[in-house]
Amino acid sequence: MSLLDRHHILEKNATLLLAGSLVVVSIGGIVEIAPLFYLENTIENVEGMRPYSPLELIGRDIYIREGCYVCHSQMIRPMRDEVERYGHYSLAAESMFDHPFQWGSKRTGPDLARVGGRYSDDWHVRHLINPQSMVPESIMPPYSFLMDATLSGEHVAESLATHRIVGVPYTDEMIASAQADFVAQADPLGDHDIDALVERYPGAQVRNFDGRPGVSEMDALVAYLQMLGTLVDFSTFIPDASR
Repeated sequence: MSLLDRHHILEKNATLLLAGSLVVVSIGGIVEIAPLFYLENTIENVEGMRPYSPLELIGRDIYIREGCYVCHSQMIRPMRDEVERYGHYSLAAESMFDHPFQWGSKRTGPDLARVGGRYSDDWHVRHLINPQSMVPESIMPPYSFLMDATLSGEHVAESLATHRIVGVPYTDEMIASAQADFVAQADPLGDHDIDALVERYPGAQVRNFDGRPGVSEMDALVAYLQMLGTLVDFSTFIPDASR
C-alpha cells in the first residue's frame, strides 16, 4: 500500500490530522516569513513618494470617516482589464505612509488609486454635493454638508506627530508648520509661505479647491482625491528587477 493510499489514517485520526496540519502550516509560514528577516526593506524606494501634506492628511481622515473605502478601492491589480481602465498597477510604495491602507475589499464604485487629475476640482465638488448630477446611475449618497464644515487646522500638528510615531517621516519642521501649511494649501491668495509648503511637500497642489473662502472639509477631501496616484512619474518609473 502506497503512502497516498494511507491518507485515510490521517482522516480518521483527529490528533494526527491536527499534528499534520500544524507541520504543513509551519513549513509554509517559515518559507514566507523567514526571508523577511534578511531584507532591509520589503518596499522598494520609489522617487516622488512623500508623506501627505496636512490638508491631504485631514482629507484622508474625512475619506475614512465617511466610509468611502467601503465602496471604492485604492489598489489596481496587474491585470490587463484593470490597467486599461484605471492606469498603472498599484505599487506597494504608494501605500507606505497609509495607516491604515485603503486597498479595500470590494468595488461598488470605481477604483480611486489614480483618480488624481482625472477630473477638475469643480467636477469633484459637484459630484460630492449631488453624485447623480454627474453620474446618473450612481447610488452614492450626497455629501453637500462638507461645504459648510469649516476647518482651522488647530489639531493637525497633533495628527502629524501621531503618524510619526508609527513611522511616517514627518520632521519637527513639518509638525511645527502644520497648521500654517494646512491653511496655505487651500488659500494661495493669502499671506502664506507657499514656497516653503511646496519644498516640504513636493508636488503639493495649492489652490482653492471648493471655490469658497476659508478652508472646508470639501477642500480637504478634494485635495486628497486630487493627489491620489500623482506622486509617481510612471513615464520614467523602472521596476527594481532584483526584488
